[in-house]
Amino acid sequence: MARLMNVEVYSRRNETFRVTETIDRRPGIPPRSYGVDLRNRRCDCRRFQTLHYPCAHVVAACAKVSLNVDQFIDEVYTLERTLRVWENEFPVLPDLSTWEIPQTTFELIPNKGLRRNPRGRPQSSRIRNEMDIREKSDGKLCGVCRLAGHNRSNCSLRNYQTGQSSRSDRN
Repeated sequence: MARLMNVEVYSRRNETFRVTETIDRRPGIPPRSYGVDLRNRRCDCRRFQTLHYPCAHVVAACAKVSLNVDQFIDEVYTLERTLRVWENEFPVLPDLSTWEIPQTTFELIPNKGLRRNPRGRPQSSRIRNEMDIREKSDGKLCGVCRLAGHNRSNCSLRNYQTGQSSRSDRN
């Protein structure tokens, strides 16, 4: 991957470089470029400082000036450090039947106020705002005349609109 990058040397003495990625270029998108500072162990991609392990930009910069990349690998990643961690002996746990279990000196009492109420409709915890406020209406309107105070079954205009005469007219 480091071979597919263009490396410009800014300062050989200060070990600073500008590395431009030429891989995976799409038309219309400019190539990404990163500043690499080998002396301070920094790269603009931040992988070098975070992982303490050389990223592809550092490898490309080292290849440009023929430096050994291994000198920039932190000692945490060395085999000697790994073996030192695992050379310690871990004590074997005794048999479970020989464990001393202390007597409990207190009683756990659950707080019933923290339990959810299992019965009834769940209450909403939503915080209401001005979007949730409905305008006041006068109640339901009649389906025939669109006036409040009655419904279509006892509307006085119901019989006139349907073309039927009222019962009083029949007699």
